[in-house]
Amino acid sequence: MSKEYTTVIGLEVHVQLKTESKLFCGCSTGFGAEQNTHTCPVCLGLPGVLPVANKKAVELTVLTALALNCEIQKYSKFDRKNYFYPDLPKNFQTSQFDKPFSKNGRLEITVGGVKKVIGVTRAHLEEDAGKLVHVGAGGQIGAAEESLVDLNRTGIPLLEIVSEPDMRSPLEAYEYLLALKSLIQYIGASDCDMEKGTLRCDANVSLMEKGADKFGEKIEIKNLNSFKNVQKALEFEVARQTLALESSEKLRQETRLFNADLGETVPMRSKEEAHDYRYFPEPDLVAFEFTEEMIENIRKQLVELPSARAGRFIAGYGLPEYDAGVLTASKDTADYFEKCVKLLNKPKAISNFVMTELGGMLNEKKLEIKDSPVSPENLVKLVKLVDGGTISSKMAKSVFAEMFASGDDPETIVKKNGLVQISDEGAIALVVDKVLAENAKAVQDFKSGNERAIGSLVGQVMKATGGKANPAVVNKLLKEKLSK
Repeated sequence: MSKEYTTVIGLEVHVQLKTESKLFCGCSTGFGAEQNTHTCPVCLGLPGVLPVANKKAVELTVLTALALNCEIQKYSKFDRKNYFYPDLPKNFQTSQFDKPFSKNGRLEITVGGVKKVIGVTRAHLEEDAGKLVHVGAGGQIGAAEESLVDLNRTGIPLLEIVSEPDMRSPLEAYEYLLALKSLIQYIGASDCDMEKGTLRCDANVSLMEKGADKFGEKIEIKNLNSFKNVQKALEFEVARQTLALESSEKLRQETRLFNADLGETVPMRSKEEAHDYRYFPEPDLVAFEFTEEMIENIRKQLVELPSARAGRFIAGYGLPEYDAGVLTASKDTADYFEKCVKLLNKPKAISNFVMTELGGMLNEKKLEIKDSPVSPENLVKLVKLVDGGTISSKMAKSVFAEMFASGDDPETIVKKNGLVQISDEGAIALVVDKVLAENAKAVQDFKSGNERAIGSLVGQVMKATGGKANPAVVNKLLKEKLSK
């Protein structure tokens, strides 16, 4: 009989901090520049240069750690992590080892309606390495014809957030990443754009027998360029390790790459241990000593975080938990929603439009909500037209589509297209009488107990009025006349 296994997942997330200059020099962190133009003797590691720590990067690290409920270490230092690789010109990376800026944090996630707390081991600051561009073979390192080195990224400030191995499924890992990204964007520490490499993730996964108290061999997965690929890679790796264990194969600690085209992981190298890097304190940088006053001054920069904002949306606006979660996942979306509610106190109606019509269009056009052609003011005007009975909710969908395409206000579109809803009972009654006379079978079906038959009659009235009849009035009149 097959054994049952528990999945154990921990994530290491690297976030590029939102600074204009690099961590130890004044070179630009701008994205997309010509290769090897954002470099200087400091980030190239030339002899005789001295690094100077970027104050903004340190503050953003502490700010993020506070948002993650971490303990801020009063004494902290940088260390040299020694290894040799073509994109590392100094042959060491300035990072943090035994005295990071923070430790022992936590982040709450929700999976399937159930809340769970994921521990954060540490959040520390380090410099990025350069970028290798693999030429040929689809850019894959294993079969590339040659590799080129771009050092523009060298020295960019990276915040590494290491989770505890508290996740028990690939879905939990996915939700953790979403929650972490949302929190970091809220406080303005990073834009977390995976396409630009400002958020990168490595996953560690192992399996252990159910009921065991010792983790299995840890496998690290790299080359994960989207949250969905993190989930897919973990799903593949869990299946691979399960099959291996059931076949009595011995798993060894290693690093693997995820091939998104094949949907599978492939071996890269055996996994290094900390002692392999020969860490020692960075002699060119002084240690950091934080006072309570310094920490509190940074804490004052914290904004209302996603979970707190979602709770306020539920309590203050009466929104369902689902709506509140969707709206507050992005600070820009939450801000947009609240601008609308300040103009019109119809939270649920506005929420529906923001999540469905606006959200759908933005996804289709691959736009951020801050670039929406529909302003909060115009969205509110549309909700008012529906609420006042001027147009139906069905009409509102087509009006919104035109608003999104043209940027026009809804009143102009409604007037131009003659979309004003007919709510006059006398006018609608004439159409209802005609439809009843022409659909004797549907009338008989309804009177025989088939209440669904009224849907066909409603449809005929709407068709006869070009979709302009008020559906509520149509239903009311039909029920009155059919009950006689």
